[in-house]
Amino acid sequence: MSRIGKKPIDIPDSVNIRLDGGAINVKGPKGELGWICPRSVNVSVEDNKLVVKRTEETKAGRSLHGLSRSLISNMVTGVSKGYERVLEITGVGYRAQVQGSKVVMTLGYSHPVEYQLPEGISASVDQKQTTITLKGVDKQKLGQTAANLRELRKPDIYKGKGVRYAGERIKLKVGKAGKK
Repeated sequence: MSRIGKKPIDIPDSVNIRLDGGAINVKGPKGELGWICPRSVNVSVEDNKLVVKRTEETKAGRSLHGLSRSLISNMVTGVSKGYERVLEITGVGYRAQVQGSKVVMTLGYSHPVEYQLPEGISASVDQKQTTITLKGVDKQKLGQTAANLRELRKPDIYKGKGVRYAGERIKLKVGKAGKK
């Protein structure tokens, strides 16, 4: 049996959960999320906790058991606390600005790079304009947005310039050796 799937999910007081057959809607102070559960998984509320059980003992059913529990747990955490992802910009003249729902970045190209933030994701930039903080309730959408921003200018393996996740360590390569 799945170790993750067996754990019940605690429901905070500020979160409302509605189960409609296979659809799960989670509403909290930060927002609302919905997800359609696979047929091989059954979700029920018992003693103010969500319990995820599988209905079939197939390989697909066993694999979806833990996945479903994790996704529902992430939805509950997202609407109650929210998620945050921090990106750092390294390089001379590299900086970012937030203009409405766009992030405008100067990354060493001949033009500024504009990135339209998806609905539900907000961004803020520190005073030095080198740290971008992304916030949202949907963990998957937030992670994909952070990955898309990082993809605009990946960290250089020789100098380390570019956009990276906060705390990400990059092993720099040694440059070309000079003539002896």
